[in-house]
Amino acid sequence: MAENEPAPQVDVTKAWAATQDQKGKAKKLRIYAALAWLVAIGTEIGAIVMLKQGKFQSGNMALLIGLMVLIAAFAIGGSLMWKTANKHDPASRADGFRFFIQNQLGAIITVIAFLPLLALIFLDKDMDPKNKKIAGGVGVALALLATVIGIDFKPPSTEQYTEDMNQCAAQIKSGQPTTACSPEVAQQAQDIARDSAAVADATKSEANPGGIDTVYWIAPKDGKKKADSALVFHLCENVSDLRGKTVNQGSVTEAYGQNATRITKEVNSEQKQCGFGAPAPAKAAEAPAT
Repeated sequence: MAENEPAPQVDVTKAWAATQDQKGKAKKLRIYAALAWLVAIGTEIGAIVMLKQGKFQSGNMALLIGLMVLIAAFAIGGSLMWKTANKHDPASRADGFRFFIQNQLGAIITVIAFLPLLALIFLDKDMDPKNKKIAGGVGVALALLATVIGIDFKPPSTEQYTEDMNQCAAQIKSGQPTTACSPEVAQQAQDIARDSAAVADATKSEANPGGIDTVYWIAPKDGKKKADSALVFHLCENVSDLRGKTVNQGSVTEAYGQNATRITKEVNSEQKQCGFGAPAPAKAAEAPAT
């Protein structure tokens, strides 16, 4: 590849996956978000009951508006926590329905928390028209604000994180500023960069003093039959773990993009099986004759 030629685009849409720590953080945030939304909807139900009992017909608008502010506050709080959880453990764009619901759930819950109450306010024939206008206007404004905050206009996805992760790994390997290394992708990017360096070091030879970025792993359809081997990529296709299997080859990044997650632990053994060896040391310059 020419020095200034860009690296080829690699389809690695399956490479990124949330770590157990990220999944744990996401789970806690989603529980807190659900509790906040439960309070919002519970407050809405309480307000509806009071509305039907005529508690707001005697000019008690401050209480009604206060309840709607409370609904908005808990709806917004839940939405913010839910969106943060999605950053830790995003959905895949491959499942369009789940992707939409997971990322826009805050807006959906907010509509549920406001719409029935607002409908009853505007349909209440016994409420003073002026009070109805004030309460309805405030309610609509709060509902719109909370709904907009609940919408995720740039929802994260596993595909986006995969792309960012590999850009980050490329920046790490080339020594460039790691502008693509967000906290969500940094760990796997470091893994790719580390394993790429390990493969390059293990495959150095006189013909390739800088090593090569080509590894071999069990193809996904066969990898399902033996999960332990499917998690590992190797230095060449002739190693014992790959015999009789359908084998894929490509860069470390491509291996991570399929079903491989780390380099084999038998690097030294595979160097011998694959015929790799350290390049011969350079001869010291002879001292000039005196």
